[in-house]
Amino acid sequence: MLLLPSLAHKIILEVKKLLKEDIIIVDLHGHIIAGTDENRIGQFHEGALRSIEERQTIVITENDQHTLRGVKPGINLPLFLSQEVIGVIGITGNPAEISNYGELLRKMTELLIQDTYYTEQTQWHLRMLESFVFDWMQLREWSAPFLERARILNVDLTTTRQVLLMALPPHHSLTHADIWQLQHLWHHEEDLFIPWGADRLLIIHAVHPQRDIKETLDEWRAYLDGTWGSSIRIGVGQQVSPHHLRTSYEQSNRALSVTTSEHPIAFDHDLRLEMCLENISKETKRDFSHRVLHALENYEDLLETGRALLQHNMALKQTAQALHIHINTLHYRMKKIEELASIDLKRTSDIVTFYLAFHFLDDHLKNKE
Repeated sequence: MLLLPSLAHKIILEVKKLLKEDIIIVDLHGHIIAGTDENRIGQFHEGALRSIEERQTIVITENDQHTLRGVKPGINLPLFLSQEVIGVIGITGNPAEISNYGELLRKMTELLIQDTYYTEQTQWHLRMLESFVFDWMQLREWSAPFLERARILNVDLTTTRQVLLMALPPHHSLTHADIWQLQHLWHHEEDLFIPWGADRLLIIHAVHPQRDIKETLDEWRAYLDGTWGSSIRIGVGQQVSPHHLRTSYEQSNRALSVTTSEHPIAFDHDLRLEMCLENISKETKRDFSHRVLHALENYEDLLETGRALLQHNMALKQTAQALHIHINTLHYRMKKIEELASIDLKRTSDIVTFYLAFHFLDDHLKNKE
């Protein structure tokens, strides 16, 4: 790994919070690439180069200023990553006074570098994986380069797969720490986790007959709801051969579209009516719900009553109890709904119309969030 000036500058900013002494960071060629004294940036530092070559701390004394180029009294400590020297951090001052915390400073700096390195590696891996999965869904035939990428990324292309698509809570951005936590909780090491757009996470599950994914999903979602303080929604596609991954992805997207806060997990194999409704355009859905419900738009109590009736399968007693109203009040509201919307809540076709209108309305409101 190269110690870039941008990272070196970031380290200097962090170190300045802890020390009042001047600090420099030097690259493998002995040139200062960042420091608290910006006038020294770009200068050659012979003491740091010696520290790199000897892989050990070099103490610079007053006398050394006359024999070594670009140095000031202090100490120079080599920085290691994976046992390789990647640069030097130098502290200006009396060596006897600053040597006590020099090693601590080096360890702190190496931790900052390691954290940046592993973050970059994670980002690189996720970008490679995202690109690979996109090609996996698009390619009809697997080429030799594609198979080689699978090998490099350690992706098994022989096992049955199942795609899960997770929608994040509103205003929640997915960090690398989140992804690591999710993978840690998932306990399925062969599964792939890929950020999918700004607010989605794609999970490509390796199917094993002895594992109950529904039970795992329920436990996972309950934990995340408690951790993030808001609900996630998950659509689950059907099990497919690895050559038909795109089919499972499309199914997971369809299943996700029908999830609600009350039913946050949907499996595509459970969908019935939703399969037909998914192919209706947004404009048609919006126009249909408006045509059926526009006369009720100014009556919140009637809209609430209509939704409650449908939620309780048109059972009047349960609906009245849920709304905390008398059964006679419910009958009055139903009559009012029938008059305003020109429907008969005893006729099957009108009940279906009423249901679809509310379904499309709720779908429209959900997509606006």
